[in-house]
Amino acid sequence: MQTGKITKYTPFDQIDLPDRQWPGRTMTRAPIWTSVDLRDGNQALSIPMDVDEKLDMFELLVGIGFKEIEVGFPSASDTEFQFIRRLVEESRIPEDVTVQVLVQAREHLIRRTFESLEGVSKAIVHLYNSTSPVQRRVTFNKTKEEIKQIAVEGTGLVKSLLSTIPDTDVRFEYSPESFSDTEVDYALEVCEAVMSEWGPSEARRIILNLPATVEVATPNLYADQIEWFCRHLKDRNKAYISLHTHNDRGTGVAATELGLLAGADRVEGTLFGNGERTGNVDIVTVALNLYTQGVDTGLDFSHLEQIRSVYERVTRMNIHERHPYAGDLVFTAFSGSHQDAIKKGMDLRVKEKSTDVRWEVPYLAIDPEDIGRDYEAIIRINSQSGKGGVAYLLEREFGLDLPKAMHPDVGLVINAVADHGSRELPPKEVYAIYTREYVNLNSPLELISIKREDSAGSADIKLEAEICLSGENMVIAGKGNGPISAFVDALHLEGWKNFQLIDYRQHSIGAGSKTKAAAYIQIQHDNGTSFFGCGINPNIELAGLHALISAFNRSQLK
Repeated sequence: MQTGKITKYTPFDQIDLPDRQWPGRTMTRAPIWTSVDLRDGNQALSIPMDVDEKLDMFELLVGIGFKEIEVGFPSASDTEFQFIRRLVEESRIPEDVTVQVLVQAREHLIRRTFESLEGVSKAIVHLYNSTSPVQRRVTFNKTKEEIKQIAVEGTGLVKSLLSTIPDTDVRFEYSPESFSDTEVDYALEVCEAVMSEWGPSEARRIILNLPATVEVATPNLYADQIEWFCRHLKDRNKAYISLHTHNDRGTGVAATELGLLAGADRVEGTLFGNGERTGNVDIVTVALNLYTQGVDTGLDFSHLEQIRSVYERVTRMNIHERHPYAGDLVFTAFSGSHQDAIKKGMDLRVKEKSTDVRWEVPYLAIDPEDIGRDYEAIIRINSQSGKGGVAYLLEREFGLDLPKAMHPDVGLVINAVADHGSRELPPKEVYAIYTREYVNLNSPLELISIKREDSAGSADIKLEAEICLSGENMVIAGKGNGPISAFVDALHLEGWKNFQLIDYRQHSIGAGSKTKAAAYIQIQHDNGTSFFGCGINPNIELAGLHALISAFNRSQLK
C-alpha cells in the first residue's frame, strides 16, 4: 500500500448541488421493490441455483410480497431460458406479479429474450449497456456517441419486437450500467435519448435504473447524483427512477436510503445482500429499517426465520450471526447493563398489555416478534451478564419471578460459574445452578413433616415440625399467625434464630393440575448480611417453609 500522498486513487468528482434537498427529507412511503435474487444474486453464487431451487426462491419471493421479480438473463444460457419457460408452462406466475428479464443491448440477445417471454402475462424487459469512462475506454474502446447509439438502437429493437408477443404487457427498463461512475450529465444524455426512442407517457412510464454497479464513493455523493438527475430529467413524470446499489464500500443500505430521499421511486436488491463481490443492497434491511420508522413496506418479513432457512438452502450461503435483523445474535444481549435495561422495557410492555403502545425497549430497534423471532433468545448468559439478564431468563424460560432484591445475589452466583468456565451458560444450566443454590435446600436442616393446629378464637396457629438437623431427627414447635412465623418462632425457642425475616413473596408456576407455588424469602443476620431462599411445591404453605429453610441453610453454610 502507498503511504503519505496517495496517488493511486483519487476522490470522486463532487456534484455541483449547493441547494440539495435530500438531507432535509423524510421517507414516508415505501418504494417499488424489485428482487434481483434470481439473476444478480444467482450469478454470484459459486454453485448457481438449479431450476428447482430457483422455483423455490421464486415462490419465496412471491410469498414475501414482491410484485416485480427479475427472473434471470434468458439469453445467457439454456438453463436461464428454460427456467422462464417452466414458470410460464406450469402457470407459476401470479396475476399481480411482473417478471423482469435482463438483456444486454445486443441484437441476438434481445431477440432470444423475447422468445423466452412468449405466454408471459406481464413482463419488464431490462436493457443495459455500460456508460462509464473506464468501460468506454478499457472494455469497449468506443466514444460517448457510439455508446449512446448502442443504447438507442437496443431500445428501438425492443420496441419493434413488441408485436411478436402481442398478448404480453411489456414495460421497458433501461440501465446505464456503472451510472455511479459515469459523468452525470452524460448519463442524463443517454437516458433522455433512450426515452425519446421509447416514447413513454405518464400512464406508461419508462424505468430508468441508475446503478451503483460498483460502489465508488460515499452514499451522500450517490444521493447528489440521483437528485441532480431527477431535477434535470425532461419529462420526469414519465419515468420511474430506480436504484440498484452494491456494497463494495459497505454502504449499500445507506446509499439506497439516501437515494430514496433524493427522489428515487424504486429499489432493486436481494435478500440478505447476496450478489456480486460484496453483494447487492439487502432489501430485508432497507425494508425493515423503513418499517421501524412507521412505514408500511408492502413486504412480509413476519416469518424471517423461515425465509432465512429457504435462502440458506437454495443459495448455500450462511447468514452471518451479526447480520441486521436476521442474524442469530442481533437480538441477544450479554452485557449486564443492557440486559437490565431490556428486562425493564419488556416488563413495562407486559404491564401495558397493548400492541398499540409505541415500541420503546432499550437496545432493541424492532420487536423480535414482528419478524418471527422469540423473546427467549434476547438475553443470554456469560461472565459479562448482569443481575437483570439472569432474572429475565429465569422468568421467561422457567416462570420464576424473583424479587428484585434477590437479583444481585443470584446474578453473582451464576456469573461466577460462567466466569470460571469462560463460556456461555445455556438456560437449562442456569436453572440447574439456581436450583442447586437456592431451591428446597435440605442441609444442614431438613423438613420431614409438619402438623398444624389452629387455635379456636385466635388468629395464631401452632406448628409442630419434624426435622433433621445435621443428621439428628427431632421435633420442634412454635406459634405464629401463619406457618412461616410459627416455624421462625420454633427456631427461636430452640435458640437457633439469629436473623430477622425481611421479605416474603410467592406466585404460581404453570396452570391447571400441574400448578406449583414458588416462594421467596429473605432473611437478615444480626450482622446485617442477607440470605435468600426459594421453595417450590404444589402446596403453597410447604413452598413458603422450604423457602425459609433454604434461606436458613444458606446462612449456615456461609
